Amino acid sequence: MADPSTPPLIRARALTKRFGAFTAVDSIDFDVAPGESFGFLGPNGAGKTSTMRMIACVSPVSGGELSVLGMDPRADGPRIRARLGVVPQQDTLDQELTVSENLAIYGRYFDLPRSVIRQRVAELLDFVQLSERARDQVEPLSGGMKRRLTIARSLINEPDLLLLDEPTTGLDPQARHLLWDRLYRLKQKGVTLVLTTHYMDEAEQLCDRLVVMDKAKIVAQGSPRRLIEQHSSREVLEMRFPVGVQETLDGLLEGLGDRVERLPDRVLVYAADGDAAATAAHERGLRPEMSLVRRSSLEDVFLRLTGRSLVD
Repeated sequence: MADPSTPPLIRARALTKRFGAFTAVDSIDFDVAPGESFGFLGPNGAGKTSTMRMIACVSPVSGGELSVLGMDPRADGPRIRARLGVVPQQDTLDQELTVSENLAIYGRYFDLPRSVIRQRVAELLDFVQLSERARDQVEPLSGGMKRRLTIARSLINEPDLLLLDEPTTGLDPQARHLLWDRLYRLKQKGVTLVLTTHYMDEAEQLCDRLVVMDKAKIVAQGSPRRLIEQHSSREVLEMRFPVGVQETLDGLLEGLGDRVERLPDRVLVYAADGDAAATAAHERGLRPEMSLVRRSSLEDVFLRLTGRSLVD
């Protein structure tokens, strides 16, 4: 866990990003401590990627203050970028080069000696479990392998700060878990991670702290467990009823828990004791086709704060 007494690696106050009349990031405040794994969670268009691009010094700040590695991106962009590792949403690997060549050529951008590049290429391919594919072309690699190679490439300059924009989007569960393991190992080595993600389980697995963004603003921040404690109940009772029955339940759901939410396909009862809520529902004559008691999750928090409607 990061030491709260040390100065933040990233500090934002009233940070704002505008594109003409459109405000993509609206006066947000946050700090990221050295050695921390920090996440931005939010629906499409919430402002996550725009924030990451400002941190990466590839998009100018429109307003407010931003300090990265103790420097101002407006004046020190090249110096900051030299100490960053960046994993973009879409892989930008050179498909015509081999796995090792992708790393070696990227290392030259940082003016690293060839001997250092050779050593780091070998170490990084071992770290992401791609040593056996070093001489293979990139094009036929699986999505998971390409994502691991992109992360290896971002580490060639031994960055102080690693930015990951949706690092596991499109990967199968096995590839996601392997990538999570690699990122956790980086954190153990002291690398500071800042990531955006759509996956609630990913945020719970990887993030010490996170902010939830919606409509360009931060609507909540804290550790995953703290956010669940603040914005949800300990347990959730899910009930599904036969078609047409849910519309007849007026008056039968009130008071079953701290909060009741009706969805098109089910009813969610948020309560400290889900089993007690299920018993109470049964005593009221409710007969769901399916009922399930589960622990409250970050997804419950996310949907409560940002809504359940689709965002294009």
